[in-house]
Amino acid sequence: MSEDLTKVRNIGISAHIDSGKTTLTERILYYTNRIHSIHEVRGKDGVGAKMDSMELEKERGITIASAATYTEWKDHQINIIDTPGHVDFTIEVERALRVLDGAVLILCSVGGVQSQSITVNRQMTRYKVPRIVFINKCDRTGANPMRVTEQVRDKLRLNAVLMQIPIGLEAELEGVVDLVTMKAIYFDGENGDDLREEEIPENLRDEAEARREELLDAASMFSDELMEAALEGTATQELIIEAVRRGTLSLGMAPVFVGSAYKNKGVQPMLDAVNAYLPSPMDIENIALDLDNEEAEVKTSSDPDDPLVALAFKLEDGRYGQLTYVRTYQGIIRKGDSIINVRTGKKVKVGRLVRMHSDEMEDIEASHSGDIVALFGVDCASGDTFCFDKINYSMSSMHVPEPVISLAINPVDSKAQGNMSKALNRFTKEDPTFKTYVDDETGDTIISGMGELHLDVYVERMKREYAAEVEVGAPQVSYRETITQRADFDYTHKKQTGGSGQYGRVAGYMEPMEEGDYEFVDEIVGGSIPREFISSCDKGFRKAMVKGTLAEAPIAGVKVVINDGASHSVDSSDVAFQQAAVGAFRQGYAKAQPVIMEPIMKVSVEGPSEFQGSIMGSLNQRRGIILGTTEENEYTVVDAEVPLSEMFGYSTDLRSLTQGKAEFTMEFAAYRPVPKNVAEEVIKARQKKDK
Repeated sequence: MSEDLTKVRNIGISAHIDSGKTTLTERILYYTNRIHSIHEVRGKDGVGAKMDSMELEKERGITIASAATYTEWKDHQINIIDTPGHVDFTIEVERALRVLDGAVLILCSVGGVQSQSITVNRQMTRYKVPRIVFINKCDRTGANPMRVTEQVRDKLRLNAVLMQIPIGLEAELEGVVDLVTMKAIYFDGENGDDLREEEIPENLRDEAEARREELLDAASMFSDELMEAALEGTATQELIIEAVRRGTLSLGMAPVFVGSAYKNKGVQPMLDAVNAYLPSPMDIENIALDLDNEEAEVKTSSDPDDPLVALAFKLEDGRYGQLTYVRTYQGIIRKGDSIINVRTGKKVKVGRLVRMHSDEMEDIEASHSGDIVALFGVDCASGDTFCFDKINYSMSSMHVPEPVISLAINPVDSKAQGNMSKALNRFTKEDPTFKTYVDDETGDTIISGMGELHLDVYVERMKREYAAEVEVGAPQVSYRETITQRADFDYTHKKQTGGSGQYGRVAGYMEPMEEGDYEFVDEIVGGSIPREFISSCDKGFRKAMVKGTLAEAPIAGVKVVINDGASHSVDSSDVAFQQAAVGAFRQGYAKAQPVIMEPIMKVSVEGPSEFQGSIMGSLNQRRGIILGTTEENEYTVVDAEVPLSEMFGYSTDLRSLTQGKAEFTMEFAAYRPVPKNVAEEVIKARQKKDK
């Protein structure tokens, strides 16, 4: 294990579904001697890729949970997290990028920049993660890495610069030309183990010279030395590498590499690029919040003698109890240390410290700054910070999207009931996007998540891992309610019982707001509502927003302003003003033209061009709005926005319409008002349920 932090790389491998993330990680592990044979994601031998350790992952051929591993390449220690591509498991990508220093964005040479590529790139930008781009599958029919590089510039707004060009394409793919060394690299041997350097083939020399000029132009923007050397024609490899590294770390440049992981071509030079261009923990500025000093921002240091700061970013309930994945930002965690959970203030002892290799683990004595390790038997939640008692720092938490779809589940018998509650406790702790509650009216247990596949996987895991047989109800959409115009309210709450009664008057107005769910503004002057009851009004308004009057859905997008009121010296209390605020909100809400909002999904359907009409027709029938179509090599991609409520069962319909040749992905876009006829149906369904 390297204690020289300049030789540590923490990287994530992220991409659109089916771009080859797990296949690439398998090759990285093979070339760095972490595994001794290669297995494919949907291989005939039934073994499956090393990083897909869950039975469900092997069966479905998809990554469900991100998996961590570590390896060494040319004296550098590389910690890798292989993340899922499917949008339903977006939280796995989100929390991985929160703790990683750099990333490899994989794009398919045929599919190019797809919907999930855009989402993953947005997540990388959110956490300011430097990235290199690997254009995979250059062996496939229709491969065009130059077109994909243009798409990276246009769609992802990245300064994509080719570092290599392929030698041949599709079935003719032989190797790559390195534009820094100006050598052709071939990958010999059954698994591409032996690298052979040759002169650039004559037919590619002109293109290589032109692309190298583009590389020098782009890189010299980050180095005056290189600019001078390039003008004099004396640019050295060291100068180019240093300039590209600077450009990558400043997010001003995204170096592009090409190859085919499946055909074992281009992986080793990409690993060299991880070492050369992606940051070490020392290159990244990580900020903690000092809770003893009004959350002032503090830069964490890489000095091993400084007090510990570590973030628990993922929990997993394994065979040996709860496993907590931790990124150490400052100081050292040693086996046997007592560390403090900043959120709860509790002291916990580090009994066992391990490094993960997919589902295998290796015991270690200490974790240094920049390491990604796992702890055993530590009670905490995802996003908790650990420190030593000298300091009280907290790392900022990750962005967690809200669930958009719900299912009712019921256990088949009392044994399943106990197992189901154990499973739900574990899943909600592990996955912040998976929520569960019991419906007060029906008594059903409701699970909510990011999509049909997300919930389907959890129901399947309940059955397999906990023997919890459950019956599943129809999927339910998470509607919202909001207001469309300003409305005034003036409400007095009076209640007289024996002894002191309740009295509170609240007046003001509410209006719609574009961003955010709720805002409370206090414009009370002259003490018409005493200061101690202002927070009671805020509590009352929040309580009233839990359930709307149309579809009994949560209310969002409302700004409430109070500017007048009245109190009584004896009868006013916290409860009285909470009740007054609830009454005031309902009074104003009824006048503010409330509407029901539904989740709209961004849907991308890809299939043969001959089915374009059928695909567009199927989306139109589901109240979809077509945003655009692109055609490439007899393939069409149709982008649309469709209400989630209309997308249930779409995969089956799409298969039958296109003879199983089309596929689709979808992700949450926004909440929008539902049409009048749909709103009436939603309200009727709610009234029927109430009866």
